[in-house]
Amino acid sequence: MTTASFTATGMTCQHCVASVTKEVSELAHVTSVTVDLPTGKVLVDSDAPIPPAEVITAINKAGYSAEVSK
Repeated sequence: MTTASFTATGMTCQHCVASVTKEVSELAHVTSVTVDLPTGKVLVDSDAPIPPAEVITAINKAGYSAEVSK
């Protein structure tokens, strides 16, 4: 199991959270997605490593900016 952490910006409501969760969940190997609205933290659990660019692209597709959390 692998966990990756990202920070998404621009989310303002639970609909935003649902959109990000849906897009990231559709990526291959993703087993769970946890989005924290107040902090913008997006935790992605997967059964194999996923290139960070794929997760960022999925978050962008949902309409938000993202970067790998440090």
